This record gives sequence, structure tokens and C-alpha cells, in this order.
Amino acid sequence: MTASSSGLYNSTRPPEGQRTALTGGAVPVTVYGLGKMGLPLAAVYAQATGNVVGVDIDPDVVRTVNDGECHVAKEPGLPELVAEQVERGALRATTDSVEAAKQAAIHVIIVPTPLTDDREPDLAAFEAVLDSIAAGLTPGDMVVVECTVPPGTSRDLVVPYLESESGLSRSEFGVAFCPERTSSGRALQDITESHPKIVGGVDTEATRAASLIYGEITSNDVIAVSDATTAEAVKLFEGVYRDVNIALANELARIRDDLGIDVTEAIDAANTQPYCNIHAPGPGVGGHCIPWYPYFITSRVSAETPLILTAREVNDSMPAFTADTLRDELANAGRTIEGATVAVLGVTYRPGVAETRATPAAGVIDRLNEHGATVLAVDPMLDDDVVASFGATPVALGDLPSKSLDAVVVVTPHEEFDDIEWADFDDLVVVDGRGTLGDIGHRVYTIGGGPRRSGVSHE
Repeated sequence: MTASSSGLYNSTRPPEGQRTALTGGAVPVTVYGLGKMGLPLAAVYAQATGNVVGVDIDPDVVRTVNDGECHVAKEPGLPELVAEQVERGALRATTDSVEAAKQAAIHVIIVPTPLTDDREPDLAAFEAVLDSIAAGLTPGDMVVVECTVPPGTSRDLVVPYLESESGLSRSEFGVAFCPERTSSGRALQDITESHPKIVGGVDTEATRAASLIYGEITSNDVIAVSDATTAEAVKLFEGVYRDVNIALANELARIRDDLGIDVTEAIDAANTQPYCNIHAPGPGVGGHCIPWYPYFITSRVSAETPLILTAREVNDSMPAFTADTLRDELANAGRTIEGATVAVLGVTYRPGVAETRATPAAGVIDRLNEHGATVLAVDPMLDDDVVASFGATPVALGDLPSKSLDAVVVVTPHEEFDDIEWADFDDLVVVDGRGTLGDIGHRVYTIGGGPRRSGVSHE
């Protein structure tokens, strides 16, 4: 069956017939991007439709997937699902994006959309995928964008670009946006059941077709919004909400010493009121989502956005605040940070994820180096060369007791750090960026909580 006869956009089949074709493998799907979010999505599509080609520019990723193996670490259930779908012939991978596009009736784009140095959305990889899709686009095809893009991208870029490059008229193919709403470590659950799926097409028919598709992907609700631009804004608004909320928590943490209270205790108590949901403070905000999404909005609007930009400034200031707090705590203990040996625990931006984009650890390490400290870093998720690239000396967790440490900063609380025997260290000063340490027998300053030692606070 060719893509033109299997397409869902403006299909002459009744809806039930379209569903049967989709779930029976008669509607070929190509997923562009097999990264930490793309591979779970491709595997779920394969499970639901039985006919998926995954495209990636990395031949090692393609080879791994075709061998029925999973290159994405610490994603429960994903290795088994990939193996199962490859074994039954429902999932295969290729680097040939044009050929994959020619075979597809549904094109799903989930490639990285980072920021440039000027804080502009970098759509180079996205546009490269559009080139491939245009080369294989067939009447009746659906193009679904899952990766986060600036508002208006589907309407103002995808549609005219594909129309121009494919030779098809605007009425011959559908474009819709369905925001990826998944978290690392729970991707399969999030894709298939945790949250409603949001879909919005550039026209009514695209919205209808996308709703039908995602009705087979998730057991949760499918919420159709007015258009693709609204759907694009949904994901960005979710990220900006979290960024602004975290900035509030971080600003409250910064005034903790003036107030003389445990701010995190006050936050927890305040959150028992149903209209309050203040997030937790910490050493900064990392990853490829929350720190970037505000600029996806501000880069596309002419109006002033002082709240959004101020939140970014507050969160960007937290790594330096964390390192400065350690300097001050060492001074309170009659010691100096210059020449001190400091271990940074955690370089990835969140626990259990081998991802360092926009990690707060980078700013913490930079500031400690500026203060003249000797900086060591431990991260069980990363190779030594990656750790060293941030300006710290990589150290194995088991070797820390031999390093004559003066201080520790907990940036990312990997579960492996739960096994640290703090009694093996002499008179440490510790800054706990995430509030994960209990009574460890050393002087600890928790961001938001303040200083304490062996259960006794130090005001």
C-alpha cells in the first residue's frame, strides 16, 4: 500500500476504518530523532501501529536499535519494548531520512531545538528534517511536530516550507503539533498514560487526524485545542510556569538568612493550602527545557516580558550564590575558600540522567575556581572527560575519602551518593543544594534551609 492510499489527512475512509488501518500497520510511520525522547516515542508508536521507521543521524544509534538494543539509559521498560518491537518487525531504524520519508504516511518530528549563543531558537536540525520530509511528502500525509518550537512554527514555517519544497498544495497534507510532555526516567508512562495529549492542527482536518492518531497512542484524554500555535504555546507555558515558580522559591531561599527561618519548612507549610504550590529552591535550573523555553517565547514577541526575563536572571544567579554560600560558610568556620579542596557532587542537571545541558554544576564549578578553590567533581553518570570539560578534576566516588576534602557541594543528588560514609571525612563544610542530606555529622548549609550541624541550627 502506498503512502498516498494510506494517508489519514482528508481520508475517504470512515474514522473506524482509519483507526483499523493505523493500528493494523497499513499507515507507515516515520519518527525523526531517536534520542532520549525520540526512541521511547518511536517504540510506543511501533507498539500501537506495528509499522515504524526511526531516523537518526548517528549510525551507532541506528545499529543499536536494529540489533534490538536500547542506547537510552535508566528508562524503565524501554529496553524490553524496543527489543520486542524490533523482534516482531514493527520497529526498524535508518540514517536515510529521505527514503524513510518516501515510505511514510505519518511523519513525527522530535529532534533537538537548542538555543544559539544569542538565545535564539536553533532550528537547523528541525529544518533539515523538513527537507527530508518534503522530498517524500505524498498527498494525504500527516506531519506531526512533537519537539518544542517557538509559537507559530507549524503555521509560519512548516506549512509554507513543505508546500514550497514538495510541490504539493497546502490542501494535500496535514500539519499538527503535539507537545512532548515527558520526563526522563518515566518516558513510556508519560507518553501512554500520565498526561492528556494536547493536539492542535493548522486546520480542522489536521486537528481531527492528529486526534485520531494520538487516541491510539495514549490511554489518557486527547485534548484538541484551537490551532497548532496554541498547542505550541502549551508546552512553553508549562516550562515558563516552572521557571517562574522556581525563581520565586530561589529568591525566597536567598533571603533566608535575613529572615532567620527555614524557608523550605515555610514553603512546605504554605503548600498545604490548595491555592499555593511553591516549588523547591536549589542551585539552579538545568536541562534543555526550562532554561530555554522562555526565549522561545521572547524571541517571537515584541511586547515586554519582564517577569519571564527576571525569573531567568534569578535562576541563572543561583550557581554563583551556591558557591558564594560555601565561601561564607567556610569563613564562618574560620577557614578560607582559597586553596580549599572542594568536591562537587553531581554534574548532570538532574539525578539519574546523563545530560549536562545548562547544568547548574557548570556555574558552581566556575565560581569555585574563581574563588581559588581546588575543585574535584564526582558524577556516576558521566565519563571523566565530560566531567573534566567543566573545569573540575574527575574523581571516583570511592576515592573521595583519600582526597583530604575541606568542603562539599551537593548539586545533583544521584542515588549513588546515598552510600557515602560521611564519618570517613574530617570536619567538612557542606552546602546541600537540594535538601537531600540528613544529619551527617558535619556542618551543612541547605539552600533555603540554612546552616546546621548534627541537628543543631547555627543562626
